[in-house]
Amino acid sequence: MNWKKAMIVAPMSATLLFTANGGIVSADTMEKPTVETAAVDLRSNLGQLLSEHAYLAIETMRNGAAGSEDFEASSAALTANTEDLSAAIESVYGKEAGQAFKKMWSEHIGYFVDYVKATGNEDEDAKQKALDELSEYRADFSQFLENATEERLEADALAEGLQQHVNQLIGAFNSYVDGDYQQAYEQERKAINHMHMVAKGLSTAITDQFPDKFNNTMAVTPAGDLRADLNYLLSEHAGIAISAMQNGISEAPEFDASAKVLGQNTEDLSKAIASVYGDEAGEAFKKMWSEHVGYFVDYVNATANEDEEAQKEALTNLENYREDFSMFMEKATEGNVSADMLAKGLQQHVDQLIGSFESYADGNYDEAFTTAREAYGHMYGASKMLSSGIVMQFPDKFANDMPSDMPKTGFAPAEENNDMLIAWMVGISVFGLAAFAAIRKFRTNEK
Repeated sequence: MNWKKAMIVAPMSATLLFTANGGIVSADTMEKPTVETAAVDLRSNLGQLLSEHAYLAIETMRNGAAGSEDFEASSAALTANTEDLSAAIESVYGKEAGQAFKKMWSEHIGYFVDYVKATGNEDEDAKQKALDELSEYRADFSQFLENATEERLEADALAEGLQQHVNQLIGAFNSYVDGDYQQAYEQERKAINHMHMVAKGLSTAITDQFPDKFNNTMAVTPAGDLRADLNYLLSEHAGIAISAMQNGISEAPEFDASAKVLGQNTEDLSKAIASVYGDEAGEAFKKMWSEHVGYFVDYVNATANEDEEAQKEALTNLENYREDFSMFMEKATEGNVSADMLAKGLQQHVDQLIGSFESYADGNYDEAFTTAREAYGHMYGASKMLSSGIVMQFPDKFANDMPSDMPKTGFAPAEENNDMLIAWMVGISVFGLAAFAAIRKFRTNEK
């Protein structure tokens, strides 16, 4: 394949690859730990695009099985994700390489679609054929990555990781078809998490292969881990919240399962807080976070009941939450995160979720999924802001470099899903007494 050769010989460009969010940070700025380096930006951007792929692929497969009206729109959003990846490749390796990637990536998505269609037709032979095609793709793509990274990633180990990705997507889909909605959404969480681990491995290999292109910075550092873990939890919150809101207005049978999984995301955040500050602080955070999720549910119910007053009340509650939470974070980070800036970001989050929901309720599915993608991506900016503020507040906690000798897979086994939370717990511990005091103050003001 021509692209394999291009991947081996073409220079990597940190300024082009995967449309980095921030400016390139030179080695001269590394006297203090920071979440804004060329390598960490690469890891974050890979995490966004790859995890979004898993999220949208599962949503599209479900919509296909259900024969829902928004199938074409979710499929278009998944295609847009592919276009973003292909355009990034083209910007580095040229049009031919970009087209080669697009063809390969699109084909693997097509095999999942073939499996969905075969399931609908109850065609066991066609289902097996789709799985066989995915197996062949798995072997080819693994070898391609081994060649591309000059054996920094090993094909055999990569194939195992890719099989896990296939198993997660097929498993989530099969559970949905069987009516086990809880299992379907739990598998979705694992699939999203897994792709962040893929990004961790790939970004490590790439930056090790081309250190000069990334200013000799590393993708895996304590500060980078904090940003990555917040990326995962916050973007997952946005994605699952949008799914739950869509399920609510359409009265889909999986609504309770999606709402429960959204609650699991809240539980993960709350347990992390409790592990550092104790049960009282954990419960205070859980109450605050759960209430803001509840206001979105209130808006869905009000829309279903055509109750404009209740809609306004839900938006007012979200406005109050936005102001309170922004001030809480400013005090917790001792001003390193500005309340005004965070409030603007939170308002954008509210506007995106409400906007996507309203478009969906109006039957404008293309707009709904376009806005959903914006909401998913927006949370990466939020995690960058929050993690940066935390690292600036407690630089000593993030000063040491972590080993860069990652497993040569780019993937993590399913049982490591909880490891990301553990890493996040370590990172969040730097809030210290300042955050605990802020939580207690928030709770006191509520009484």
